[in-house]
Amino acid sequence: MSRPGEGAQSPRVRQLVLLRHGQTEYNATRRMQGQLDTDLSELGRRQALAVADVIARFDPLAVVSSDLRRAYDTATALGDRIGLPVAIDTRLRETHLGEWQGLTHTEVDAVAPGARSAWRADATWTPPGGENRVDVARRSIAVIGELLDKYEDWNDRPIVLVAHGGLIAALTAALLDLPVDRWSVLGGLGNTGWVQLSGYGEVPSWRLDVWNASATVAPDDVL
Repeated sequence: MSRPGEGAQSPRVRQLVLLRHGQTEYNATRRMQGQLDTDLSELGRRQALAVADVIARFDPLAVVSSDLRRAYDTATALGDRIGLPVAIDTRLRETHLGEWQGLTHTEVDAVAPGARSAWRADATWTPPGGENRVDVARRSIAVIGELLDKYEDWNDRPIVLVAHGGLIAALTAALLDLPVDRWSVLGGLGNTGWVQLSGYGEVPSWRLDVWNASATVAPDDVL
């Protein structure tokens, strides 16, 4: 006599890695980048090479990157390491921070006391002239839907998205279907920190496996 569930197929599982870019001089000086197109610092370039060696062991199926240079150069280090092209998707850009872009944390706090704290705590709070994290999640989660359609063989070989800390946090919260008022429970990511998620079933139900894993090559702030 067969036991309940015996012979049943295991659910399909897709692996997803969300990788933050390496350090920039803006990160090092606590300056708000948003969608400003900044370059990796010397440390950031070393971080990109170090994390490429680690992520290469996962045998990625595909690599998709934000078009901003700090993310694309990080993704290219990985693509070169594993022999895969890097696809670009502008929807993976960082949160647009409006009037805050280019300002240091101290400068923002001087002109708008308490505003950064409100922004960190509330995913619906929008910097002046910018976008909020719900907006960011909406544009980036569409990328996941298109990848599901494109890669029919997507299973345990992960797709790697190389992007930005704010976008990764928003996209992760949305994939996990967290209540919007709880999105702030996901903390910051270090430069070249990554997130791993598993999607179970044909229409994936996503689970968080790893948050802010690191191949950091030097002490680094989470900004």
